[in-house]
Amino acid sequence: MPAQPLQGIRVLDLSRILAGPWCSQQLADLGAEVIKIERPGEGDDTRRWGPPWLETSREAAYYLGANRGKQSVTVDMANPEGQALLHQLVQSCDVVLENFKVGGLKKYRLDYDSLKTLKPDLIYCSITGFGQDGPYAQRAGYDFMIQGMGGLMSLTGQPDSEPGGGPVKVGVAFADIFTGMYAANAIMAALLQRQRTGEGTYIDLALLDVQVGVLANQALNYLTSGDVPQRLGNAHPNIVPYQAFATRDGHLILAVGNDGQFRRFCETAGCVELADDPRFQTNALRVQHRAELIPLLLEPLRQKTTDEWLLALEQVGVPCGPINTLDRVFEDPQVKHRGLKITRPHPQDGEVQLVSNPIRFNGEALNAPTAPPLLGEHTDAVLSRCLNLTPEALVSLKEKGVI
Repeated sequence: MPAQPLQGIRVLDLSRILAGPWCSQQLADLGAEVIKIERPGEGDDTRRWGPPWLETSREAAYYLGANRGKQSVTVDMANPEGQALLHQLVQSCDVVLENFKVGGLKKYRLDYDSLKTLKPDLIYCSITGFGQDGPYAQRAGYDFMIQGMGGLMSLTGQPDSEPGGGPVKVGVAFADIFTGMYAANAIMAALLQRQRTGEGTYIDLALLDVQVGVLANQALNYLTSGDVPQRLGNAHPNIVPYQAFATRDGHLILAVGNDGQFRRFCETAGCVELADDPRFQTNALRVQHRAELIPLLLEPLRQKTTDEWLLALEQVGVPCGPINTLDRVFEDPQVKHRGLKITRPHPQDGEVQLVSNPIRFNGEALNAPTAPPLLGEHTDAVLSRCLNLTPEALVSLKEKGVI
């Protein structure tokens, strides 16, 4: 087994879809015990977000991507007996994670104010679209609309003046995934603080806050200059040349990060005169004269295939790379060497292929040992172990539809 830095931490996960489950999968990979609470007979919506599906269990690939290492327990939180079970579980948990609408759990007495009376040192993380306060607090938030509202789509895509121009979302749920990672980071900080102070924490995370927070250099470009950044396609606002170029047989990403690399590129490409041109001698000048430089690079780059450029430029230390489809990604020698595709045993489908957690401790990737659970797979085991419920009590709760 790899290192489990969060071993002994128990998380009651009331979240679903992606941002919350991405957070709790990270915690599970780091060794926490994650109890995923799901509605009996229904479960996380993403279980049905297919095709594609696993052949036997019919679990959707979407669900499989965010739920490794968890235990699925089905409890009807709308039922008073179900609420009582969850209240008992909370008392043995360190963390509660939820992504309901603002105030949505108060009627079940599963909100922070209700639960902290049962466990004063509880760490409670709420993920919403817009946060717990403000004019948009009651709105539902979804990744696509957050990418638009938070400015990312204004930076992504070709300029309006070019063919195919217009705003484009990122190809994965960018805001959801970043929010999940911020949530995991915040929870671990709260655990460390609790160890020092003995106090619990309420964590308020909003997708919109996260999306604005990760605008990074583009946000500072605007705040520093007052100029609104525009879409540049594959180009970079602060570095030139730093974009994709057509080659003889495809495309090459050229990522020239400094003036020395630019000169070595020009020497390799047979256009050393560009490195000596007063307009292009520094990165700042190349950014200023982008519209003049880029057309001058198009023809030299078309003279070789992508693989020929990769070999030639790597030999002189100029950063570059191909644009791989996912089949080529998982066949890439570096991806294979790093073990980024993993398998886990599955109770109905034999095994399931997953993507490895990229974190390594002492050379070992941190991945939970179990596949994403079947709906309710661990209900009896968890309630028996954590609440000392007898087999007879479990049968009675099932007959009443509580679990």
